[in-house]
Amino acid sequence: MPGLASELRTLVEGRRGIKTTKKLITWLQKRELLMKKVKCKLCNHKMKLEDNIACLDKCEWVCRRRAKHEDRKVTRRSIRHHSLFSRSKVCLFNWMRFIHRFAQGLRLRQVDLISDDIAGSSKTLTSMSKRLRKVCIAAIERLRRRGGQRLGGRREFVAIDESHFRHKRKYQRGRVAPTWRRRKWVFGMLGVRDKRRRPVLCLVPQRSRQELIPIILKHVRRGTSILSDEWRPYRVLNVLGYKHYTVNHSVSFVNDTNGCHTQHIERAWRTYKETIGRQRGNRTEELLTQHLTLIEWTEWLGRKHRNGPLGRLLHDIKMYH
Repeated sequence: MPGLASELRTLVEGRRGIKTTKKLITWLQKRELLMKKVKCKLCNHKMKLEDNIACLDKCEWVCRRRAKHEDRKVTRRSIRHHSLFSRSKVCLFNWMRFIHRFAQGLRLRQVDLISDDIAGSSKTLTSMSKRLRKVCIAAIERLRRRGGQRLGGRREFVAIDESHFRHKRKYQRGRVAPTWRRRKWVFGMLGVRDKRRRPVLCLVPQRSRQELIPIILKHVRRGTSILSDEWRPYRVLNVLGYKHYTVNHSVSFVNDTNGCHTQHIERAWRTYKETIGRQRGNRTEELLTQHLTLIEWTEWLGRKHRNGPLGRLLHDIKMYH
């Protein structure tokens, strides 16, 4: 559907009354982000959606069949029952503004989000980001189970390299423990075909042959052209059935004999580090792994969707919940 982002902005921006809230709820129910039918937990009958001005979302699910209830009480449930927004005090308008920014990668610094009244505290924004990252990680795991995260082939070559992501203290303040100074090595494989770039990023304890070669065998098809530097663990790639081309960076950035270079992945490292550093995603190994998977989700699934990353994110939220 063209214009999904502009359609969402039209619903979210402007005055927030009962009518606009109902329009947004209908829009979310149409995309299966909110439940259309809810059953009462006491009598197992369908509940009705009724207005409630005192409620945050201006409406809620209500069951008034008191004769069927043991305690003779009216059963109520939130409109957010079994959804991404459950157990959250952030209104749906701000949630959708945050989802739009998260998908597009626009102004995700917590200072900007707080100044734009999307959330009131840093803790709330961290919780919201964590929920969306779980959705993206689950989508990538489904792709891996189907065997779809494979690189290489006739028209695609793969550039491989390793880089270290280390947390940097701001204004020389913060902890200086050995765990913060420790290098976090990330092994990257970038599939290049015309203008398409598909990365596979893995956090590894060290740059040894025992760590890197199994990852290459898992994600790169045999017979693929692999471009790399002359790091020693890569010397066995020709024996394993790959077309291996190397460049000696101590001499030049481009091999004069065959034209091999690794500038594609070297340039990609800069983009990935800027993205993760801006969101402080390299503080712990677990958080770094989540942000690396989020980069994979953007390139493998987000950009491939007909409605862009926003359409793919809404689809993955529906699948997750």
